Parts: sequence; C-alpha cells; structure tokens
Amino acid sequence: MRQRINSIPGYTASDALNDALFRAGVSHIFVNSGTDYPPIIESWAKFEAQGKPKPEIIISPHEYVAMSAAQGYAQATGQPQAVFVHVDVGTQNLGGAIHNAFRCRVPVFVLAGLSPYTLEGELPGGRDSYIQYIQNAADQAGIVRGYTKLDFDLRSGKNTQQLVYRALQLAKSAPCGPVYMTATREALEEEGWDIGGGMDDSWRPVAAMGLDGRTAGALAAALAQAEKPLVITSYLGRNKESVGELVRLCERLAVPVAEMVPSYMNFPMKHPMYFGGQVHEFLKESDLILVIDCDLPWTPAFMSPKEGCRVFYLDIDPIKEHIPLWYIPAEMSIRADSGAALRQLNEIIGRDAGALNLDEGKIAERRKTLEKRHSEMAEKRNKEEAQGGVYSAYLTACIREIIDDDTIILNETITDRPIADGHLPRSKPGTLFGSGGSSLGWFGGAAVGVKLACPDKDVVALASDGTFVFSCPTAVYWMARRYKTPFLTVIYNNQGWNAPKMITKGQHPDGYAAKSGNFWTSFQPSAALDRIAEAAGGAFARTVTAPEEILPALREGKKAVENGTAAVINVLLPPV
Repeated sequence: MRQRINSIPGYTASDALNDALFRAGVSHIFVNSGTDYPPIIESWAKFEAQGKPKPEIIISPHEYVAMSAAQGYAQATGQPQAVFVHVDVGTQNLGGAIHNAFRCRVPVFVLAGLSPYTLEGELPGGRDSYIQYIQNAADQAGIVRGYTKLDFDLRSGKNTQQLVYRALQLAKSAPCGPVYMTATREALEEEGWDIGGGMDDSWRPVAAMGLDGRTAGALAAALAQAEKPLVITSYLGRNKESVGELVRLCERLAVPVAEMVPSYMNFPMKHPMYFGGQVHEFLKESDLILVIDCDLPWTPAFMSPKEGCRVFYLDIDPIKEHIPLWYIPAEMSIRADSGAALRQLNEIIGRDAGALNLDEGKIAERRKTLEKRHSEMAEKRNKEEAQGGVYSAYLTACIREIIDDDTIILNETITDRPIADGHLPRSKPGTLFGSGGSSLGWFGGAAVGVKLACPDKDVVALASDGTFVFSCPTAVYWMARRYKTPFLTVIYNNQGWNAPKMITKGQHPDGYAAKSGNFWTSFQPSAALDRIAEAAGGAFARTVTAPEEILPALREGKKAVENGTAAVINVLLPPV
C-alpha cells in the first residue's frame, strides 16, 4: 500500500496536479486559460516562488495550436504532454486537432475547467462571474468523447494524482490516444493529497504484444513461399525500432514496401525495396500482401488485390474499432505491436530457412527486378525535376538542396503531398511526420512542438495555402518567437482548394462544373500569407513567383532560422 502524505498545510488539488504531471514525465503544458484557472495559476506561482519543479508553461493563443504542438512533441518523442483549455468553449476550439491526435494514435493529456458548481460562496472557487453561467454545459465532455480514450472529472484533491497517473497510463497504452479530464474550481481549490514518488511500475502502460507461436510460424511460411509479396504501411515508423526490423525482413526476402498516406518515416526511401505511393501498381501483381500499421491499404472503389492474393493484416488495431464503415478482406487479422512481430518473423526466417524451403534463386531474381524498378522510379523523378518552373517537383528538389539527413520534415501539402514525399526522400526514423488525421492546419503547432522536443534539429514544415490558413498562423509564429522554436515553412501555394476540384471532376467528368471551370475553390487574389507570420512573430517572409527565385529564397530562409527567427517562403504555384 503506497503511503499517502495527506496533511501538508496549503497543499491543494492544483498542487497535486502539478506534481503528478511533472513526476509522470510531462515536461510542457500548452495552455489557453480562462476564469476556471485561478487555482492552477496560483499553484504555478507558488511552485516558482518555492523553487519546486513543475512542467514548463507554454502560452498558446489558440487551442488548436496547443493541441497540435502537444501532438508534434509526442510524435517526435513518444512522451505525452499536457494541454489546458478553458471550459466548453476552449474544448470546442481544440476542434479537429484532437481528431488528428486520436487518428494518429498519439498520447496527450487534456484538462478543461468546468463552470463552478456553487453559487453563493459555499465553497472556495464558487461562481463569481456572469460568464460562468452561460458556460455551464450539460455534457461538456461529449464535445470530444468520440476522440478520446477517457473522459473523467477530477472531483477531489484526495485522489487527483491517482487519476492523472491512470489517465496517462491509458493514453500511453497502445493504441495510444488523447485523454480528457475536467475539474471545477471548487475541486482544484480543495486540500490535496500527495501520494509521493512518481508514476511507478503500477501505472506503466500495457506492454507491447508480439505474435503467438502458431501465428508467427504461419506468417513466416506464407512470406517465404510467396512469388510476389508486398508490404503496405502508413505509420509503422511511430516505433523507430520497427523500421530496422522491416528493412531486415525486406532485404532478406526481397519484398517491396509501398505506403498509403504515411504519417512517419517507415522505410528508408532511397532503399531499392522502397516504392512509396505505388500501392495500386503493385496490387495488380502481388500474390501476398502484408499490411502493417495502416488504416486503409488501398481504396476499394478504385483497386483491390488480384483474385487469389493472400492478405495478412498486422496492426495494433487491426479491425479499426473507431471507424464504423470499414472492411478489408484478410486471411488473418493480427493484433500485435509491429516491432515485436517483425522481430519474431526475422528470428524465424533466420533460424528456419531450410524448413521454410526458401528459394534463394527466386529471391535473388526478385531482388534484381525490384532494384531495376526502383532505379526507373528514381529516373522518372529526376526527369520531373528537370522540367524546372514554379512547379511542385522542382520546388521540392530545391528544398532537398538545403536540408540534410537529420532534418525533420512535417508534410501537410495535401494534393502536392505525393510529390513532396517522393522527391524528398528521408532515410532516418523520426525525420518525417504527418498529421495522421484529416483536420488541416496541424503543421504549425506541430512544428513548435517538434522543435521544443528536438531543439538541436532543423525543422522544415511543408504546407499548402489552405493548411497555412487553417493552422492559426498568428498563434503559431507568435509562439515560435516567444519560445525560441524557429522553423522553416514552405507554402506550396496553388491559390485554392485543389482537392474538392479534383474530386468533383473525378465524380462528374462531363458535369456542369467541369464544363464551366467553376468549382468555387479559388483563393485569388492570393493573400500575402508569409506577411502574416512576419507580423505575428517577426518571421522572415518571402513570396516567390519565378523558378530562379526559389533556391535563393530557401537559403535565406534557412539562414534566418539558424539565426533564431522563423521563416516562411510562400511559393506561388500555378493556380487551381
């Protein structure tokens, strides 16, 4: 039984909350406060006055940015951070950012105040403002319940720390995700208990699961006998160790790797077994597909595996419990941690090559064919870049000139994303991130969070004009200046919403919109987006309209970042 220290004079639930978060490894609280926060603000001031350790407080002028920053930090490190928001309205302002964190399976601890529940001075912290009446929502947690692993109310200072540890345990247990806690001012002002120590073994997340022996053996045998196997993934790289194990497997058996909307660096992109977004091309010929850590390996409306193809689905969530309409036919759906599972497969193949009847001649021939195919893909990419002009391929090639293998890329370019991914190969785990969801604007806050987590790394964020506007840039670049987290932003500015136009033309190729050319998606005249960052955070700002301007502008922007200032290069591509 853990010893409780329950008689510290003046020790409040807010103090207990601070201690618990810090002891659990939460180093930053991204906060957008309001009238529900006096007990917590007073606790922060007390801790500073008394020299007690607490998480660093990061003021975020918009909650979407706060949540995106916490997600970016967790993507880079695996460690959850905290986001504090103001009652129901602050919760609503989290918006799609909490969707992104949930879909990306990223741990985040979210705390929101509640309107006080006493009216006439019955308890410390009771209502004292008009606003607290109209912010009294019937089901505040319901705003985000569909995007969290837990929603609960901190009702007493006596067990605040246990609830914090329990919430973080859930957030960090795979599949990871956000947790949402609420608290009234009365509860936060209450005398708290300090249970001492930190988030010990009893609160650790659930251990990673591997394969049972029978499943591992069956899967290894299937891979060994396949004529044209294929691996498809999206987020295997969230576990950096998984990348090396996948490389080991694919090198041994000569298996190509394709990706569907990657949110991590899953496989070295210069490796001859890497084929990026060529999922549909390989579906036509593969006789075995191993899907690892991927929400949708192909789009059934356009393409499915050929008849007789064996499909194995390996994922920490292989049936996608939170996606109601979802179906991919698989011979086996396996719930397992990708790193542990791949390690087992590699051990079996290395140990039992003879028993598996590996055909080394067949593997060598397949390797030779794939290496040639990879070279052809690289040649095609080079030809696209050589066309020059203010186009996505040439722009991305210029970006490649100013980065190195350790640069962290955040890609939220949407319709230009396949080009940006294909022309900007990453080789090291942890050097490429995407939002994992569909709420646009993640890149800005995420870049701040990644830079906080990796202050010695260069961070380059690739955005479209639409995602730039959605990112709440006034908050993003103010935070970048205030907290010394400079990064380079490159806007692939096609001056409109290209995705709705493309989809409309695809569904109605001979329709009225296609004939008239009016899709209601144009952003012309184009806004000076880079100047927003300059005004909000003193960022280096440059708009580029000619191909010869691109590389010099990128180099100037990089130099500004090296000198401690965020930079935004707004490249005007052909308008949609």
